[in-house]
Amino acid sequence: MTVSSAIQFGTAPTIGAPRQASPDLLRSVFRRHAAGVAVITAQGERPVGFTATSLNSVAAEPPLISFGVGTSSSSWPVVAEAEHIGVHILGEHQEELAATFARSGADRFGGATRWSTGPEGVPVLDGVLAWLVCRVVARVPAGDHRIVIAQVVAGDPDGAGRPLLYHHGRFNALRD
Repeated sequence: MTVSSAIQFGTAPTIGAPRQASPDLLRSVFRRHAAGVAVITAQGERPVGFTATSLNSVAAEPPLISFGVGTSSSSWPVVAEAEHIGVHILGEHQEELAATFARSGADRFGGATRWSTGPEGVPVLDGVLAWLVCRVVARVPAGDHRIVIAQVVAGDPDGAGRPLLYHHGRFNALRD
């Protein structure tokens, strides 16, 4: 595949010089991609969780979701073995919760985090816009990550508020 500096039809967009593929290029491009913020949880000897912006709906029948998780993350050993995981869609009022679950070494389930044990023994966070408990059906190797595919078994879509977004390295809210 080649990168063309002009388009056959119409006006060529103003673009910079192409850069070679690299982790920095990928991160730089995806900083421009606004994404919803989720927290993924699982139960091992203790609960684990992490902030994810890679959450996707995969299929409606059966209801499947996917997300990426780094194999070097502290949550990976539990997620690698968990039969069920929790998926939590965060609201704009939960920026600090998102930051806590994104911070390495943080006490993610400490006193400031309100949660309870949900279906299948999965930690379910309080006050989120929506949550799901899912049964893991596949863990697909993808570079230094795994793509987890999971089937929905229970959930609640009725939390109040507006979604938290991640864009350009910061948490943001929707604007009307």
